[in-house]
Amino acid sequence: MTDQLEQARNDLEQATKTADDGIRDEIRETADAFDEYVTSEQNPDHAVLDAHLNTLRQARERASGDTKARLENALETAESYRTDLEQA
Repeated sequence: MTDQLEQARNDLEQATKTADDGIRDEIRETADAFDEYVTSEQNPDHAVLDAHLNTLRQARERASGDTKARLENALETAESYRTDLEQA
């Protein structure tokens, strides 16, 4: 399951390269948090994960082009991870 978070993190890292200054830090912070989850191999708290997803949704609303596409991919992957996590 951490493969999904790793993929989301990779998409977020790519999104930071094309993101506007107004959302770049938010995306980078979420990518860093996902990286921490992957390397620690501990499942994130649901509430904390929800907060990260909400941050990404808000960033997506302000993004365009490649950045928006990467955010959409990261969100889809992270939401799938969260669904799998709830079933565990």
